[in-house]
Amino acid sequence: MGWAAFADAFLAEDEALRWARDRAREAGLRSVSPGTGAALRLLAASVDAKAVAEIGTGTGVSGIHLLNGMRPDGVLTTVDPEPEHQQFARQAFRASGFASNRARFIPGRALDVLPRLADAGYDLVFCDGDRQEVLDYLAESLRLLRAGGLVVFEGVFANGRTVDSGPQPTEVLRLRELLRTVRESQELVPSLLPVGDGLLCAVKR
Repeated sequence: MGWAAFADAFLAEDEALRWARDRAREAGLRSVSPGTGAALRLLAASVDAKAVAEIGTGTGVSGIHLLNGMRPDGVLTTVDPEPEHQQFARQAFRASGFASNRARFIPGRALDVLPRLADAGYDLVFCDGDRQEVLDYLAESLRLLRAGGLVVFEGVFANGRTVDSGPQPTEVLRLRELLRTVRESQELVPSLLPVGDGLLCAVKR
């Protein structure tokens, strides 16, 4: 067993998470790895998160991990263009024992929805949406986060393509630009965690 597999197996996932993973696989969606999920739970707990915004609900895998790390009275606001995926997530959250008022599901494109959310109203913003839009997500996240809040981007390695030389698709170029922007920002304290497909985290000063 390699170190990545060991890290993924470190915390066992329950039935509800496995169910949500199966629904994602059937829908052809990527889910965060168990190790990434555990990191999200830790990050949510570390900022004592009461309000979290998630870009990309999927079938609820990352949402369960975030909710597990949040305060018992915390609310996850999760945005996805596919309402049917959100229905799976709703079922998965219920199966995990979360009351329905712990999550607010908003169907729609992230860049249409995020401007309607409150300035400085969030402790953590998790971005797992369209890679073409990551720079826009960053700008919105900086507005949404309180000082000391966290922005987290999933999948920044793009299966190794981000660090490969040679011509790359636009989404990989956007990820490289995101990494550079976050690293050079005076407003952020960043770290790139080698879990799953790369987790870029930054605290807003």
